[in-house]
Amino acid sequence: MELHDNMEFKLKGSFIPNISNSDKLKILEVTGRSVVIQMNNSKRRGVFPLDSFQYWIKRNSLIHIDGSEKRTS
Repeated sequence: MELHDNMEFKLKGSFIPNISNSDKLKILEVTGRSVVIQMNNSKRRGVFPLDSFQYWIKRNSLIHIDGSEKRTS
């Protein structure tokens, strides 16, 4: 999956680094080697190596939220 700034992901229970008990996270910045994120229940940022972040996506611990899922009624 091609990652970019402002992507949002739902967190599954198997996402072990979820120390803030959040249900979503947002990518703030993607560099060539890392991903800077912020969880919705935290004001702090986290940094993952790019390959580690991709690992969590492949395990279905992070589920990409596309535009159709973010709509509200």
